[in-house]
Amino acid sequence: MQTAPAPALPPDCTGRAIDLEAVRPRLAQLSAPERLQWGLETFGEGFAVTTSFGIQSAVLLQMVADLAEQTGRSLPVIWVDTGYLPPETYLYADQLVQRLKLNLVVAQSLISSARMEALHGRLWETGQAGDLQLYHRIRKVDPLDRSLTDLGVTCWASGVRGSQTDHRRTMETLDSVRQRWSLRPLLAWSKREVYYFMEEHQLPQHPLFEQGYSSVGDWHSSGPDAGEVSGRATRFGGLQQECGIHLPGLMGEGI
Repeated sequence: MQTAPAPALPPDCTGRAIDLEAVRPRLAQLSAPERLQWGLETFGEGFAVTTSFGIQSAVLLQMVADLAEQTGRSLPVIWVDTGYLPPETYLYADQLVQRLKLNLVVAQSLISSARMEALHGRLWETGQAGDLQLYHRIRKVDPLDRSLTDLGVTCWASGVRGSQTDHRRTMETLDSVRQRWSLRPLLAWSKREVYYFMEEHQLPQHPLFEQGYSSVGDWHSSGPDAGEVSGRATRFGGLQQECGIHLPGLMGEGI
């Protein structure tokens, strides 16, 4: 039995195919804000940005606000709200949305948290990687992909950095993720660059930063740095570093 060919990746806004061999070296010469501008010019209305309103999210969001001021075009900023975020994240999100005048699009699961827990239990408590993967698909990956489809997004930019996880060290500035293009303007940025950018622009820190968090997601699967455990290693009970949003397919399916 022959395997069906993989779906073609989206073209640019003029209908031309994206030539990765030509594009990646060009992107390598651009600054992070210039990469965002490239995304907007290349994909037009099909370009959007995602955010978690996490510890370092303000950096990319400031660049989005600057690009909107320069071009007069406000990019959709898609936020996956799992319904289990810490109160501090909801307050921080509201602060940044108002400060930067973001065009916010909230992506949420079609299944309420109460219904999910009734049907599947508290998936994050079992200590089973498969249950955690199901949780992430229900509350994160599916809502994001549905929003990307509804908005007609062909390329989305995120604030991931290569130093955050083993998987992210293998990323390129432009890659394909689940039949769309994924742009990573900050991929090579260091913690020092993030810090100085936030200082230069006087960006507010996430409230949990002062409590020792260097990475934050859902309240039940995040914690402050402790000893040698820091960053993404504090997430998901140590079972995994990725929730699946930035993976080319669903976890547990050949990934």
